[in-house]
Amino acid sequence: MELATKYSPEAVENKWYQYWMEHKLFHSTPDHRPAYTIVIPPPNVTGVLHMGHMLNNSIQDILVRRARQQGFNACWVPGTDHASIATEAKVVGRLASQGIQKHDLTREAFLEHAWDWTREHGGIILEQLKRLGASCDWDRTAFTMDEERSQSVLDVFVDLYRKGLIYRGVRVVNWDPKAQTALSDEEVIYQEQQGKLYYLRYFVEGEADKYVVVATTRPETIMGDTAVCINPNDERYHFLRGKKLIVPLVGRAVPVIEDEYVDIEFGTGCLKVTPAHDINDYVLGEKHQLQTIDIFNNDGSLNEHGGAYAGMDRFDVRKKIETDLEVAGLMEKVEAYTNKVGHSERTFVPIEPKLSMQWFLKMEGLAKPALDAVMNDEIRLHPTKFKNTYRHWMENIKDWCISRQLWWGHRIPAYYLPDGSFVVASTEAEALRLAQEKDASLTASDLRQESDCLDTWFSSWLWPITVFAPALSKGNEELNYYYPTSDLVTGPDILFFWVARMIMAGYEFQGKKPFENVYLTGIVRDNQGRKMSKTLGNSPDPLDLIDKYGADGVRMGLIMSAPAGNDILFDESLCEQGRNFCNKIWNAFRLVKGWTADVAQGEQPEASRLASYWMRQVLNKAAGELNDLFAKYRISEALTLVYKLIRDDFSSSYLELIKPAYGTPIDATTCQEALDFFDEILRILHPFMPFITEELWQNLAERSEGESIMNAQQRPAAPADEAFLQRFASAQEIITTVRSLRTSKNLSPREALVLEAAPSFPTELDEVLVKMAGLSMIDRSGVRSEGAVSFVIGTDEFAVPMAAYIDVEEELKKLRADLEYQQKFLAGVAKKLSNESFVSKAPEAVIALERKKQSDAESRIATLEQSIRQLEAQAK
Repeated sequence: MELATKYSPEAVENKWYQYWMEHKLFHSTPDHRPAYTIVIPPPNVTGVLHMGHMLNNSIQDILVRRARQQGFNACWVPGTDHASIATEAKVVGRLASQGIQKHDLTREAFLEHAWDWTREHGGIILEQLKRLGASCDWDRTAFTMDEERSQSVLDVFVDLYRKGLIYRGVRVVNWDPKAQTALSDEEVIYQEQQGKLYYLRYFVEGEADKYVVVATTRPETIMGDTAVCINPNDERYHFLRGKKLIVPLVGRAVPVIEDEYVDIEFGTGCLKVTPAHDINDYVLGEKHQLQTIDIFNNDGSLNEHGGAYAGMDRFDVRKKIETDLEVAGLMEKVEAYTNKVGHSERTFVPIEPKLSMQWFLKMEGLAKPALDAVMNDEIRLHPTKFKNTYRHWMENIKDWCISRQLWWGHRIPAYYLPDGSFVVASTEAEALRLAQEKDASLTASDLRQESDCLDTWFSSWLWPITVFAPALSKGNEELNYYYPTSDLVTGPDILFFWVARMIMAGYEFQGKKPFENVYLTGIVRDNQGRKMSKTLGNSPDPLDLIDKYGADGVRMGLIMSAPAGNDILFDESLCEQGRNFCNKIWNAFRLVKGWTADVAQGEQPEASRLASYWMRQVLNKAAGELNDLFAKYRISEALTLVYKLIRDDFSSSYLELIKPAYGTPIDATTCQEALDFFDEILRILHPFMPFITEELWQNLAERSEGESIMNAQQRPAAPADEAFLQRFASAQEIITTVRSLRTSKNLSPREALVLEAAPSFPTELDEVLVKMAGLSMIDRSGVRSEGAVSFVIGTDEFAVPMAAYIDVEEELKKLRADLEYQQKFLAGVAKKLSNESFVSKAPEAVIALERKKQSDAESRIATLEQSIRQLEAQAK
């Protein structure tokens, strides 16, 4: 097939993706091969492809494609998450644009709209991933709220409840006034904000001339105050013992309580206690049996306990009450104050600590095996620096608030009876049976199911299990084959949200870990270090990038800049570099395929034989290094290695060395070796750049229908001839130096030069040196020509006669400058080696290295001095 003169991604990518899909090349079923399994971090059905998805899924695809080529039965399971809060917000917004309010609909009617929205938008991001080349087993696409996954969620809830791990109770929770639901601690993001610190006067009951000052950042909550707390050791306030204080503006008397929780040195030493709206105050309230007064409605406005402020938004009240306190003479002073305010991760509004009846899951017992697994490296985090973060979270774990006041999600399987009690069951029929055990007269109409839904993470923590079998299943063929999965690729921001909880679920429900390794990517940032976001306008549309540079170019640009666990400073120029690399590979392929093989040529030229032997050793070494880099999840470094292998070793060195003279054929042996090497290189490159490698591999030889490079095995690593590689590297240095000399004198490449070498210099690579350096001969007579320019490679001295081409004075100037530098360098090394303290304490390897530096410098100085003498004699 005739190849176009330039690589065109748009002509290649869709063609091969359809080919892969039509031949079910991504599909996996259990067989005799070892399994390699990845489950996708399910993107929200609200989402579209962004740069973080691009990075994460490129890495997953690299790992999966490489596993296929290594003989594994690779299975990459795709799917989406129902994203309770985010999706419900989208649906509520769309209904509002149609003039429909959520509270005007029944739950069932609202859920119809939610399902419609999910069917319209839920698959968009998965289709976009196909543009990237994602080789997921699309036949296995799962959704956290499909029938199979949903049943597992309900069964797990019932199981945990029966184990005594799930309970219902009134607690202070993080309340999102916009979404009007509780949040877990992990769903709260703390942001530094400039605010005010208000110093309020609380007068002593019955003593009009006495008051204490209490500092607060939230004067709007004083309507919920039920005590003022002092430290019993604070002598300043002993006069308050047994007394009551009047809450400013409210006029209600509250007791003074004493507790060492109050820091004497902080603020005024007096603490207003609002048990319904602060977790620490709630603990104090429980301890001292204080009244709790909830002053907020679910939307963040004040309720009837807010008095004159009832119905006003909390922040409007803060502005109004500041003025009212000033007017009433109850404000001591106001100061500027910087503090951290918790915001909802989903809606970005400040959260409101609020007393609420919720469902909780006890976490301490679940956390223990999950902590041990990571600390003992049964599950390995890459990079390992995240182990400390993980340990801190798990050792300080709190019970998980798993209920959400939403309609979109898995409805909690608890059913309330007329007497206020409840039963927990995964089906209504089972719930009725349990209810009738309490009261045989009850019917289905007497049961009322809990209206709250479960936290989104309560379904996704089961994901590695439920994509293969029911969560409480003790195994089926698929679960036994694919679980535990191999690698998980995700961001460190959900290390606790999702990763830790999956580990807990794995040990609790399957008795084993859910995955072997966790590869934690960084955050994609722009070249100024800012996190990419739509708000800043610094995040390119990934599909636009693919249109511009091709999927392979974008993948390369992302991965080259993505060391594990570190943030990615993304620069679009890297994608351009990726596209240019595609063109370089394309041109190299066209060059090789364009050669005419001369089968009658006979013996292979020595330079070509050496080149092929060298290329074989380079590939052997690269295979071993790649195995090591992938084992350490240093994928960015692995791609850089492959990039240099192709650009420098194969294209610039090997092909140039074997390239026949223009218009002449190449010998058949070398031609076939070049094609074989190209095949091997395409296989190595394929996981990183799947489209161009498939196109070229298919053009490399006749292929049968359904055959693909993705199933072409990579050559196993083999020992490399390191000594030969070192000798060849020295030859390349000689070639580079001679070429530099030629360039510096503006000599034509056709101007043959002589290389003068020591009589002992090996002849093994002469043919390579002659061809690549443009030499007429290599002179080993040991006699240096007058006007020859000398240079040293390693410890070997060489010279090139340049008398006819050089400016003697200019050359002497350069040599003397180099000599001065080498002498200073030698003096520095000698000083270090003469330091007894250094020599006695430094490792033997370090001392040996310094002595080698000394020896090399002395050799270079001798060569330079000889060259200077020769030129000085010539100048006379």
